[in-house]
Amino acid sequence: MSVSMLGDKWSLLILRDIILHKKSRFKEFKESKEQIATNILANRLKSLLEEGLIEKLDPLGTKKSTRYIATNEGVRALPIIMEMYLFSINTIDKVDLDASQISIKAEVTSNRNLFQENRISTYLSFVEDLKIMVALKRK
Repeated sequence: MSVSMLGDKWSLLILRDIILHKKSRFKEFKESKEQIATNILANRLKSLLEEGLIEKLDPLGTKKSTRYIATNEGVRALPIIMEMYLFSINTIDKVDLDASQISIKAEVTSNRNLFQENRISTYLSFVEDLKIMVALKRK
């Protein structure tokens, strides 16, 4: 996976939110504490789609029903995301971290390989549930 595929920091943050925090809607990405601008978010989602790192689920054909999920290729970015996450999380005062970030930090530093395996497994299960829900909504 090359730098050109992942693009810039926003692409990695979006993938982080998708894989680690199970965000899948435009509104959820926009509400991240990094406060990505709407136009940049739309641009990065488009780029990630074109690069095959994410795919779009659109059960009702409306913008509000659109969900974004990581492809297998996108999930392969997890080790890179984890390195950046650990680098940054260790420089942030614990009082500025939310419960999810504190939990992730503890899990990763305890057993990184187990964390990665569990996160991938949990995420893939989440995606399967989403796809089932989308299929049911289409009927």
